[in-house]
Amino acid sequence: MTVHEEKTQPTRRTVLRGTAAAGVGAAVAVTAVGGAPDAEASTDSAYLVGRGIGDTTGACAENGMMGYSMPQQIDNGISMRLRARAFVVVDRATGKRIAWCVADQALIPVAAHAAIVAKLMAKYPGTYDYTNVCVTATHSHSTPGGCSHDFIYNLAILGFQQDTFDAMVDGFVDAISAAHDDLKPGSISVGHTTLDNASRNRSQKAFDLNPDSDKAAFPDAIDPHMIVWRFKQGSTDVGAISWFPTHGTSLPNTNLLVSGDNKGYAAWSWEREQLGQDYLAGQPKFVAAFAQSAAGDMSPNLELKPGTGPTDDPWRNIAIIGDRQKAAMQQAWKSASEPISGSIGSIATYIDIGDIAIDSKWTPDGQEHHTTPAVIGASMLAGSVEDGPGLGYPEGWTGPLAKLWAMLPSMPPSPGWMLAEQQPKLCTLPVGLVGAAPSRVLIQVLKIGQFHIVCTPCEVTIVAGLRIRRSVAAELGVPIEQVMIQSYSNGYAEYVTTPEEYASQQYEGGSTLYGRYELCAYQQELAGLAKKLQDNTPVPVGSAGAPSPLGFIDLVPGVVYDNPPLGKKFGQVVTAPATSYDRGSQAKVEFVTGHPKNNLRRGGTFLEVQRKVGLSWKRVQDDGDFATKFVWKRTDVLLGSSTATITWDIPTDAPTGTYRIVHHGSSKAPLTGKITDFTGASTEFTVS
Repeated sequence: MTVHEEKTQPTRRTVLRGTAAAGVGAAVAVTAVGGAPDAEASTDSAYLVGRGIGDTTGACAENGMMGYSMPQQIDNGISMRLRARAFVVVDRATGKRIAWCVADQALIPVAAHAAIVAKLMAKYPGTYDYTNVCVTATHSHSTPGGCSHDFIYNLAILGFQQDTFDAMVDGFVDAISAAHDDLKPGSISVGHTTLDNASRNRSQKAFDLNPDSDKAAFPDAIDPHMIVWRFKQGSTDVGAISWFPTHGTSLPNTNLLVSGDNKGYAAWSWEREQLGQDYLAGQPKFVAAFAQSAAGDMSPNLELKPGTGPTDDPWRNIAIIGDRQKAAMQQAWKSASEPISGSIGSIATYIDIGDIAIDSKWTPDGQEHHTTPAVIGASMLAGSVEDGPGLGYPEGWTGPLAKLWAMLPSMPPSPGWMLAEQQPKLCTLPVGLVGAAPSRVLIQVLKIGQFHIVCTPCEVTIVAGLRIRRSVAAELGVPIEQVMIQSYSNGYAEYVTTPEEYASQQYEGGSTLYGRYELCAYQQELAGLAKKLQDNTPVPVGSAGAPSPLGFIDLVPGVVYDNPPLGKKFGQVVTAPATSYDRGSQAKVEFVTGHPKNNLRRGGTFLEVQRKVGLSWKRVQDDGDFATKFVWKRTDVLLGSSTATITWDIPTDAPTGTYRIVHHGSSKAPLTGKITDFTGASTEFTVS
C-alpha cells in the first residue's frame, strides 16, 4: 500500500492537546492511531523488552554544525531538542540481549560509540559490550558538530568540541539505561508498508548505470519500503521502530537552529504532539523511533533543490515529510501481524576498511581488488547540489579542467596502485595517508528472532544496500526479506556506492573514500561476519586503534565571561510581548542572557511557554517543541553581552487565556568564572 498524506496547515500550528497527558498510558497510544489493546499477553513471553529516551543536545551557540561541512554554518539556537530513543530486548531463555538506540544526530563517530559502550560496561558490568550495543543516527544535518576524533569531520567546525561530544554520549547512555531499567515480559511484531512521496533519487545519473536486475528492484529509482517493529509489554503498546531511507536534509545549509529535521519531527509528532507526553516530566510511556536504512542517494527535497518540495518553505517541509513518515509508520504498526520469534544474538568486529583484499567472488568484473586508504574526490568537495552544495566544483567533473586536474600529483604523493583502485575518481586529498580520516571501523550483525540487522558505519545507496542484503541472505540461506540494512551505525566512514555508480563520480561516488570496490569489501566482510554468528564462531572484536592527535585540535574560543548591558540584569526583558495575540500569530520576547554553553540544559529547556491556571503557571511548551524557537545573539563582544529571542507560533486551536514566556539561562562571572543560573519571565499576554 502507498501512504499519501498532505496537510493544509503546517503541524507547528497544532496545539499539544494533552498537556495534561504527561501520564498518558500506552493503551492510549494504541487508541490514538485507531487500534485497540490486545488480549492479555502470556507472562511467559520469550522476550523482555524495555524502552527509554535521552537528551543528546550539544552546544547550540557558536558551535559548527555537522552534515553539510560548511564553515559558516555555526549554530545560534534551538528549533527542537535532539533526543535518543532506545530499546533493549532480552532472550529470556539464554539471557542474551541487544541494546539498540537511534538519535537525532548527523552521525555517530567511532569514538562516541566507544565512549557509550565504555560507560555502559562500567554501569552494568558483564551485561553490555561492543557486540550487543548498537547506536545509530537519523542523519539530521542540523546538529552540533565537533564530536568526532576524525579530523576531516571536525575541520569545518574548527575542531573537537568536548561538551557536544559529552552531551551525545551521555544522552545515549541515559536512553539505553532507561530502557534497561524498564525491562518487562513482552513481544515484538512486524509490519510493512510503502511510502513513495517522501524521497527522490538525487543521483539518478549514477543509479542508471546499475544492471537492469538491480534497477528492477526500484522501478522509481527510490526505495519506498518501510518496515516497522511494534513493541509490547504484556498487552500494552510501549513503542515502535521504523526503518525508511530519506536524508535528514529538509533544512538547508543556511539553517542555524538545532533540529532533528524530518525524522526528529516525526518522532516528536507522535510522542508529544499526538499523545501529549512531556519529555521533561520523566520517561514517556511510548517511544517512536525513526531510523534509516540505505539512504545514501535518497533526498527529502522532492524538487531536487535544497529546502524545496513539497513546498518552498523548509520548515513546512520538515512537518510534511515527517508527517508522511509518521502516517506510514502508524499504518504498518497498526497492521503488524508477523511475530518475531527465536533466539537473539550479536556479533561485531573492527575492520581496516582501507586495507582489505577483496576476493573476485564479490566483484562485478570478476577480478580481485583492494581497498585503499581514504581519498577525497573532487565531487565530494562539490557537495550534493540537490541537498547542500559545497565548494563550487561540479559533480561528475568532466572536460579539459578535469583532465588537467587528473594530471596533477596528489599531495602527499599517493602510490600508483592506490590511485589505480580509486579510478576514475579525480583524487584531491589522500586524507587516509595522514591519519585525518577513519580507517578501522566497526561492522556488526544483530539477530533478533528471524531477522538480521546488518549495521554499517556508512551511507549506502539503495542498490549498494540491496547487494549487501543479498550477499548476507545468500550466505545465511535465509529470505532477503529477513535481512535489513542499517546505515550510520557505530561510527561514520562516508559513502558507499556500487562500482557502477562510482564510475560517474557524482557526489556519492566522490565521497566513497576507500576505492571503487569498497562496497564489495563490505559485502565480503559482512556476509562472513553473519555466517560466523550463525555458526556460533567467536570473532575478536579488536579496537579502533589510537586516534590521531589531529582529532583533538580545538580552535573555537571558549566562553570568557558574560556581562549584562549597563543598567540591566540577566533575565531582564528587552523586548516585551504584545498585550494580546490572535491564534495563528507569533508571540516574541527578547531577554538579556548569558552564553548557552555555560549550561547546555540537557534534559531541561532554555524556554517555557506557560499558561495561567488559577493562581499558578503551567508549562505548555518548551524548546523541544516545533512551535517554539530559541535564538541566541552576541550583542557586544568586548562587554560579553548577548540576548535570547524566543518566539512562539501560537497554535490555531490553542486554549484562550493568559500566557507568559519564561527564559532559563546561565552566566559566567568575569573574574572567577563562576556559573550562575537565572530565570526571567515576560509580562502576561492573552490569546484569544
